[in-house]
Amino acid sequence: MTLSELLKKAAAGERLNPDEGLLLYSEADPAVLMEIAHDLRLERTTPGVVTYLVDRNINYTNACTTDCQFCSFYRRPGHPEVYVQSKHQIGERVEELLAWGGTRILMQGGHHPDLRIDWYEDMLSWLKTTYPEIELDCFSPSEIENIAMLEAMTMEQVLERLHRAGLDGLPGGGAEILDDDVRARISPKKTKTAEWIHAMRIAQALGMVTSATMVIGFDETWEQRLNSLTCLRDLQDESLAAHGNGFTAFIMWTAQLSETNSLGRSRHRQKYGADYDEYLHTNAFARIYLHNFTNFQASWPTQGLDTARKALFAGANDFGSTMLEENVVSQASAYSEREPRMSVYRLHAQIRLAGYEPAQRDSRYNTVRDFDRIMSKEELAPVSIPTRLNGVDESVANFIPVTSQ
Repeated sequence: MTLSELLKKAAAGERLNPDEGLLLYSEADPAVLMEIAHDLRLERTTPGVVTYLVDRNINYTNACTTDCQFCSFYRRPGHPEVYVQSKHQIGERVEELLAWGGTRILMQGGHHPDLRIDWYEDMLSWLKTTYPEIELDCFSPSEIENIAMLEAMTMEQVLERLHRAGLDGLPGGGAEILDDDVRARISPKKTKTAEWIHAMRIAQALGMVTSATMVIGFDETWEQRLNSLTCLRDLQDESLAAHGNGFTAFIMWTAQLSETNSLGRSRHRQKYGADYDEYLHTNAFARIYLHNFTNFQASWPTQGLDTARKALFAGANDFGSTMLEENVVSQASAYSEREPRMSVYRLHAQIRLAGYEPAQRDSRYNTVRDFDRIMSKEELAPVSIPTRLNGVDESVANFIPVTSQ
């Protein structure tokens, strides 16, 4: 099939096989792909509306034994900066989120060598009981695998127990590039492709919310990026056919490299990273290739506001979230280091600047609130809420120190 014929096939929203996808991705004009992706976005989602989520990232620990070369956030066990947040600390962050009208926390950490499954169950159960209106999308496939290894359990057993304790969703962190040759270079101790996919397969079968992610800029090939997207597309086919619960969205960003992480300090630094044009090109291709995905999220915390707005014309229909707290990519000098949180008012302004109307959603992309007029800062400001932290036990049982390894 010629490139011209492939472009027509893509514009018709038809499924491309991997060979066709590779040719389109590597040979087609990125500007043309962006136009096709935008048209597909308008067909498959509500035209004129860009959704967003009011949520907060809570990094419950920075202890990790995995040593990913692109990570600036983690600390090895025994490091003086290692922490584990207590219930009271996490609760304070949830209450600030509630004041902003938030609906979800995204709680993630590292591969902690000492936290056992009962710690996670206790935290989830307490959060679900204390803040029942908040969705708990927590951890990642690699964290689930770490717990399973510590407990000599299967990932099925771990996810079933955490789900019963209150876990609503499993975010798509740790995917990076779902190609084991790439993973062996950048994160050799971390979850392999098959295990990442398997954890998501289990979560989807349990009815949990899941998202799909990809990070580009690890000196991967066109083929390896396509492999990653094909893995996601295949699982989406499988899960939608089996129980109608697949990935809610696709989110991608570029590797954030700086002197604070190993790849950024590497003598081969020039091989790594990806620019904003490559981000927009890949985002547009993903909208075309992942024909069985509905929602695509722009990433302002990593790409900045200008590029995130452009992504709304390259296949994205969602502006991400307010992200009232961000501690991971900001450590690598990402945009969120300069603007670590986004007020609802400012997020609305960015969406309107791109020519769209904002709509607040929840984790499953159900609309929480429409805005048929421009709201003032005061109307979108946080409100005062009563605390629910009275009597929370702050004993040492809620703070488990990290042992040296």
